[in-house]
Amino acid sequence: MIRDRTPIISIILVNYNGADIVGECLRSLEQFLQSYPYEVIVVDNASQDGSPDLIEHTFPWVQLLKQPENRGFGAGNNIAAKVARGEFLLLLNTDTQMTSDILPHLIRQIKDYPDVGIIGPQLLNPDGSLQLSTAWKISIVGEYQTLKQQKDYQEPKHQASITQKFKALQEVDIVVGAAFFIRKALFEQLGGFDENFFMYFEESDLCQRARNLGWKILYTPEISVIHIRGHSVNKVSDRMRLEYRKSQLYYYQKHRPLWEQLILRLYLLLKFLASALLRLDLNNLKFIALVLDFVTVQGVSDFYGSRRSACFRNNTSSSDRKVI
Repeated sequence: MIRDRTPIISIILVNYNGADIVGECLRSLEQFLQSYPYEVIVVDNASQDGSPDLIEHTFPWVQLLKQPENRGFGAGNNIAAKVARGEFLLLLNTDTQMTSDILPHLIRQIKDYPDVGIIGPQLLNPDGSLQLSTAWKISIVGEYQTLKQQKDYQEPKHQASITQKFKALQEVDIVVGAAFFIRKALFEQLGGFDENFFMYFEESDLCQRARNLGWKILYTPEISVIHIRGHSVNKVSDRMRLEYRKSQLYYYQKHRPLWEQLILRLYLLLKFLASALLRLDLNNLKFIALVLDFVTVQGVSDFYGSRRSACFRNNTSSSDRKVI
């Protein structure tokens, strides 16, 4: 590991109760990344499982930023980006592991393509099988296309053709945030992640805003990262399902036309009303209240917009994407 020179890449991880996985992630970085000087910044979102102590004592070369509360994935990355010294940021989930040095390829690609702002490497499951890690832009049609591809990939008759598609270097709308390489200057230009997304859709929003400015997003299969998938989410699945819908509704409110917002809200209302009729469950009632709140509250976009701008400014002076 090259630590004695000014870092070219700042590797950022946001940890929340990841004592059983973050160590393997950090060990893999130290073992395999030997080419370019880099720094590793871990933001701990108020973990209670001893993982901050583990990082502090086992990996003293890591810059650990302990937070008093869990403000979410996007906010954690924003905090780290403020102190990052690299020209490029590599945002990693704590449940990722390196099996090779991916840095030379990422640096070469982003320099060869000056109009590319974001690159996502190929993601693999722990058994070495392909993990789908791109998506169409978020919309009624785009989400259907992404969900259909995910479902098709579960069927053996479609796996070969989809796997072949993911062997090609290609421009995409969205790359999954589990391994997300971005120019730091672009990240700062965008104001970082929108912190109104506690979890889910934050990378989709960032990709959309980058594309709005004319930047391209690249998926490269020439390097790969192991992604264990869904570690923190599985621990609090009911809460995360609610966060998913919150973020989905907010994303549509921010980026999609009114008719798509109405279709989404109507679909969700019918979906959870039907579920509530079949089984009385507090979570279904929470989902219904959420949908109705987004439908009826006036001025919510303006509120979120002003809060979004303030969040990143206050930091300065202020994975898994899946369909549920």
